[in-house]
Amino acid sequence: MDDAERVVRALPIWKDIKSLAPLKGGVSNASFVVEDAGGRFVARVGHDYPFHQVSREREAEAARAAYAVGLSPEIILARDGVMVTPFITARTFAEADVRNDWQRCLALIQRCHRDMARRIRGQGAIFWIFQILRDYAATLQAAQHRETPNLARWMAVTDELEAAQVPMPIIFGHHDLLPTNFMDDGTRLWLIDWEYGAFGTAMFDLANLAAANSFTPGLEAQMLAAYFGKAPDAATTRAYYAMKVAAALREAMWGMISELHLSAPGVDYVAYAAEYTGRFDAILSQYRKDFP
Repeated sequence: MDDAERVVRALPIWKDIKSLAPLKGGVSNASFVVEDAGGRFVARVGHDYPFHQVSREREAEAARAAYAVGLSPEIILARDGVMVTPFITARTFAEADVRNDWQRCLALIQRCHRDMARRIRGQGAIFWIFQILRDYAATLQAAQHRETPNLARWMAVTDELEAAQVPMPIIFGHHDLLPTNFMDDGTRLWLIDWEYGAFGTAMFDLANLAAANSFTPGLEAQMLAAYFGKAPDAATTRAYYAMKVAAALREAMWGMISELHLSAPGVDYVAYAAEYTGRFDAILSQYRKDFP
């Protein structure tokens, strides 16, 4: 029995555990499906990750707010790096599912942006991608990661992308819109995993949704018009595409940082970083062509 399973089994909330099995799919935490006399639950074990600016206390607060506004399952327990929620019988999305059902996915994001800020209690965390990228670069530099020779160039790009942003209202965002964080139970969609939930602007969630799910330019235009209620102006469009480049770079550097600090069964952080480095290079190249 590994340490994570031992922690889950020892929780005082269980009523005669009938089964406990690992739940595959996570890239940074260990999760289990637990069935007891009261039903089926998901128990996830993951401690604070300061190298990713992840606080489990803040995540639990975001997850409770997400439940309150109807986005995520109820939090049964959240303490000492363990979170327990009811098990949802639902299909986890792949990229193609997000693209094919983008209107419903976007509706969840809009609800998050509109309703969650009023539900957050305590100190408000901020998610500013450019600060995160600089922090990641400092960590990689200190570790003399194999990508160290590229850090100066990436930080120059980061400055360029930040300068392209435009003023926008502050909202509470999800900031991790990978396809696996959307689930369809046949009746409705769920949005899960609030590790990076924090205050920011809508631009990162929009760009992250597109970058992480391979949206086509035509689909992006529809998404932006739907979110803003009309086609955005030239400055906002440029800011969006700059943020999309930053979103891809964040995923690449997330993988590199995770190589140094994390180990999840079946997860190849080197391959993950390489995939998103390729996406970053391609998106940056297109951005430079479209916005010389």
